[in-house]
Amino acid sequence: MNTPTAPSGEQGADAPLAGFSRCHEGILNHLEGLGGLPVLAEAAARARALAAETQRFFRAAVYEHHQEEERELFPAVLASATPGGEREQVQAIVRQLTEEHREVEAAFEKLEPSLKRLAKGQDAPLAPAELTAQVGALVTRYGEHARYEENEFLPLAERILGRNGNHLAALGLSLHMRHAMPQMLARYTAHI
Repeated sequence: MNTPTAPSGEQGADAPLAGFSRCHEGILNHLEGLGGLPVLAEAAARARALAAETQRFFRAAVYEHHQEEERELFPAVLASATPGGEREQVQAIVRQLTEEHREVEAAFEKLEPSLKRLAKGQDAPLAPAELTAQVGALVTRYGEHARYEENEFLPLAERILGRNGNHLAALGLSLHMRHAMPQMLARYTAHI
């Protein structure tokens, strides 16, 4: 940093000038810190956007995904499982996955007040370490849930539903109708 040097001899007649020089040094130090503001502002804008998008995404996509599994996929696999050991295995996995859905949703809902405040450019109500812990816990928990479902349940579901092509087709049709119906209703009511 190029700061002005204080006039020599702070005693006597030059003392007031030394005060001005020290003041300039403080101003320049502060302005150098201000130079980092654009980077911080950009990071803050990204944080606001990410917090808002995460809220929308979680409410629209994750909750919907859990509901589709619980209303469509899990019942279809249970209905197609053979009585006895296979059905008991499916019931146990479905019970675990459903419990995990509630755990993940509860973890998100615990984090959501912070996301709302951050999306508005306000400070989170949590200390940074607590916010980091909550975000990390949600990410870790969902990763564990997704891996378990991908490795254990979906291959089993494919095997069970694949024994009868009609069962897999019925699930596909049901999912298609669930997604298509809101669009059809929106078009229909728009013409009334």
